[in-house]
Amino acid sequence: MAANYSSTSNKKDHVRITNKSQPGFLERLSETSGGMFVGLMTFLVSFYLIFTNEGRALKTATSLAEGLSLVVSPSSIHTVAPENEGRLLHVVGALRTSKLLSDPNYGVHLPAVKLRRHVEMYQWVETEESREYTEDGQVKTERKYSYNTEWRSEIVNSRNFDREIGHKNPSAMAVESFTATAPFVQIGRFFLSAGLIDKVDNFKTLSLSKLEDPHVDIIRRGDYFYHSENPKYPEVGDLRVSFSYAGLSSDDPDLGPAHVVTVIARQRGDQLVPYSTKSGDTLLLLHHGDFSAEWVASDVFAESQVKSRVGQSCRSPGPPLPGPGRHVALCTEREAS
Repeated sequence: MAANYSSTSNKKDHVRITNKSQPGFLERLSETSGGMFVGLMTFLVSFYLIFTNEGRALKTATSLAEGLSLVVSPSSIHTVAPENEGRLLHVVGALRTSKLLSDPNYGVHLPAVKLRRHVEMYQWVETEESREYTEDGQVKTERKYSYNTEWRSEIVNSRNFDREIGHKNPSAMAVESFTATAPFVQIGRFFLSAGLIDKVDNFKTLSLSKLEDPHVDIIRRGDYFYHSENPKYPEVGDLRVSFSYAGLSSDDPDLGPAHVVTVIARQRGDQLVPYSTKSGDTLLLLHHGDFSAEWVASDVFAESQVKSRVGQSCRSPGPPLPGPGRHVALCTEREAS
């Protein structure tokens, strides 16, 4: 298990109290009217969203039905059949890339579709708790501000703190996060379009156990590189860096076999690109693993059903999907009794 060093010994807090007169009758009436208006608008928007989502679910179902009636599986992913030009293909295979992704600053090199460097800084974080009470005819608001040090991936602007003195954070990180993406990704002889590459998002933490400390001022502990004199007792401004990857594109003795995906897309030459349906929708699907076209379609349809039934009654459990361990609670409108 990766070590997660942090310190909570610098926790501080203070209280600030503000006063205001009790609201009069007209002010209370205004607040009540405003609340009723907001409630009415929320009610109307919810109906709009329900009908919109229903329309999207119907469109998805129509597109999937069209796709299933036309989809074909090529006899081999290692050849591009001219007779399948323009057709909707169901392709299953391991991902391949042309070269390694790397971050030479930390000695990280591996075959993958994506490599992500995640940087965190040890910073002051302000937490606010408030309560209102009435005293001597006035409404008083008591705000308690607590300050603690935490690892954060975004810059915490200490200028917005109620009390910045003693809790000042750096304004920038010396090392930035980034995600590198392979320019060319293949399944057999087929190249994935940019839209399919975007769907390769099965990120896994990269173990750093076999890597050396890249510089004398960088210390490796667990699955982090620390820019710190003492990772066990970090100071504000210290950095820690971790890595993750998605779509392993070659068999690796430490990381395992190349990642297998299922793609449903249109053949255009040796590329897999979006397919336009008669309903005006597009089909460009990528699932992690080896699945039939029917399984992929049922999974996508089930997800659209769940999204379209938000806020309506549900019956659970729903019928199991033809995939490993997948059950979806299908929601339906309440029928009048």
